[in-house]
Amino acid sequence: MKFLFIVQGEGRGHMTQAISMFQMLGDLGHEVSAVCIGKSKRREIPEFVTKNIKVPISLFESPNFVTDKSQKSINLSKTIWQNLLKFKVFKTSLKQIDHLVKTHKPDVILNFYDVLGGIYNALYKPKCQFWVIGHQYLIHHPDFPFAPGQPLQKLLFKTNTHITSLGADLLLALSFRPMKAHNIENLLVLPPLLRKEVINLKSTEGGFFLAYMVNPGYAEEVIKEAVDNPEIKIEAFWDKKNEAKIQWPLPNLTFHHVDDVLFLQKMAACKGLLSTAGFESVCEAMYLGKHVLMVPVAGQYEQACNALDAQISGVGTIAEKFDVGKLETALVNSASQQEKNRDWVDSFQTRFGYALQSFQKENKEDFPYLEFGDRTNPIGPSIS
Repeated sequence: MKFLFIVQGEGRGHMTQAISMFQMLGDLGHEVSAVCIGKSKRREIPEFVTKNIKVPISLFESPNFVTDKSQKSINLSKTIWQNLLKFKVFKTSLKQIDHLVKTHKPDVILNFYDVLGGIYNALYKPKCQFWVIGHQYLIHHPDFPFAPGQPLQKLLFKTNTHITSLGADLLLALSFRPMKAHNIENLLVLPPLLRKEVINLKSTEGGFFLAYMVNPGYAEEVIKEAVDNPEIKIEAFWDKKNEAKIQWPLPNLTFHHVDDVLFLQKMAACKGLLSTAGFESVCEAMYLGKHVLMVPVAGQYEQACNALDAQISGVGTIAEKFDVGKLETALVNSASQQEKNRDWVDSFQTRFGYALQSFQKENKEDFPYLEFGDRTNPIGPSIS
């Protein structure tokens, strides 16, 4: 089968998932002919993406979050307004995607949670399968834990997720843990999608804590933790533009510009991870047996759900700010589930392989895993 990827470029999670899927499809004898990645002015596409995806990568303007002045929280009103003003730009992006689809003629378009991917499928109706993948699609499962007390943000999150999957033939929902059988048509619950580079790492325990921030404004919190705790060492990663590759603001604190190989090496050797609540980083830490102190990005409801789901799964602890002391306490009280977590993650290729076989046979009634459900309750347009 021939695939074309459409990838959201916000953060690193969806791009690392695309790398993982690229590797896996190659191992299974399939082809990825092209990859489209949504870009924005405030972010750069990391070098590790172009190094690991060995096919043409096309960048296109796509909706992105707008942060506040501190570059920490998401400003929802500005996000909506600024993206609406770029309607003509996004219209050009849709034409760019359509040109690539017509050129490469894929059997499957696989969308990694990009809004324009869903809009493209709804408007252009390409003559191929349209699949979507991400933790966000687990919202269709009856046991998904929605973060409480944010009704507007919840509605916007569900709306956004619905738009990314308009007309989808298959929803691939990534989950921290196995979920019970359901009755949702075309919903397949899968383990986290991790790269070979993570799977092959050997976990040890070094003498430092690792920090990762999706927005550079969190650097102030990390610096304060290093000042208040001079006896501990922190290795931090960020993607702030125009900063040095490595810098040492304090003797016990190092800042690295995002370097995926180095980041994974540090994760395998750290005592624990301080991070915003991106799904992919938490899953990598889970596989390596590292407990995570998760600080959901304010205004990003999706991260609040990620953090709640991870805490229920026993792989992380929710916090309001980067706090080394709280992470140290969590490390003492957390029980290791590393072997169980690894077994779940390692089952991805087998489960996904059966999905591919089923679609190749055009037999959508005969799925081998219960997570597909009994196909009697199709997903509708409801976002209530």
